[in-house]
Amino acid sequence: MDRRRFLSGAAYSVAAAVLPLEHVTDIASRAAKARTGARLGHADVAAVRDMVAMFAVMDERHGGQHGRSALVQYLLSDVATLCRGRFSSEDDHRHMLSAAAVGVHQAGWRAYDGGEQGLAQRYYLQSYALARESEVTGHAAFVMRTMSQQGMKLHRPEHCLALAASAVDKVHGRVDTQTDALFAVTHAHALAKAGQRKEAVREVERARTALSSAKGDDVPFWALSWGPPAATVHSRTAKVFETLGDRRRAAAMYGAAATSRPPGTHARIVALDLVAQAEMQAAEGSIEQACATWGRAMDHMDGVQSARTRKAVSTMRRDLSRFRSRGLRCAADLDDRTRDFLSARR
Repeated sequence: MDRRRFLSGAAYSVAAAVLPLEHVTDIASRAAKARTGARLGHADVAAVRDMVAMFAVMDERHGGQHGRSALVQYLLSDVATLCRGRFSSEDDHRHMLSAAAVGVHQAGWRAYDGGEQGLAQRYYLQSYALARESEVTGHAAFVMRTMSQQGMKLHRPEHCLALAASAVDKVHGRVDTQTDALFAVTHAHALAKAGQRKEAVREVERARTALSSAKGDDVPFWALSWGPPAATVHSRTAKVFETLGDRRRAAAMYGAAATSRPPGTHARIVALDLVAQAEMQAAEGSIEQACATWGRAMDHMDGVQSARTRKAVSTMRRDLSRFRSRGLRCAADLDDRTRDFLSARR
């Protein structure tokens, strides 16, 4: 990470990250404590989790490029020091490594959001190594799940099914039902990509059953990277149905995903789910409904710095071109809005 060009001219900027000063002071003091050889414990692990969670909130509200260098520098200057510290118990040390793995996973997610897929993969591999070293049940498998999803997104399915299936095997009967649903639905998507339709639908049903039977068990910190599990399962289920050619059900599940997140949170992912829903509606011939959904998606994009949202709006303009020629007012109005959006982000 130290060799990344985006760090070469960027000092660690608290202002850029909009982090509360008391949290920055607290984590700095903990890192200083680690350097003196003092023993670290559960409170130090909680502090890292809190900081990583705040970076995650900023990522979803403002896009992956906001505070990105600050996150990487935080991992380098503070988290790495804490991971090398002396701990009161081996359990605390393992959970510190797991917290570090979540932070590195988020750095990978931000690179992914910026369109730097090779860098994202390297971060994911490093996150996987930390998660394995932590020996926290399920965490390494969760990173495997992410790597499977990246391969599917990039249309490189060679190992996606094996990764997803292996991840499911590693957590079977060892995690809570909501987390189990996250693994099942990714496996379902990989099966759909592999053309195994019946198996994919069966895994979707398993994920749905797991969600409906959830008894309020605590979801592990590392499994909350994309917010509430139910919303993530709905979104991934939509991708399964889209892959299988069932646009109507895909549109319904994308809509369910968008409404399953707390209001005012996860602006980027809600916007992308709504864009995907609109694409399904347009493909089904519901043009005015699609335009309304696209408009709601753009409502969530203000202030978001994300290569994926820019790409989504560019695709939206291309899709709208064939509807403008028909004289549809909603398409013309939305096209004006997309043009202004893209002009402001050049």
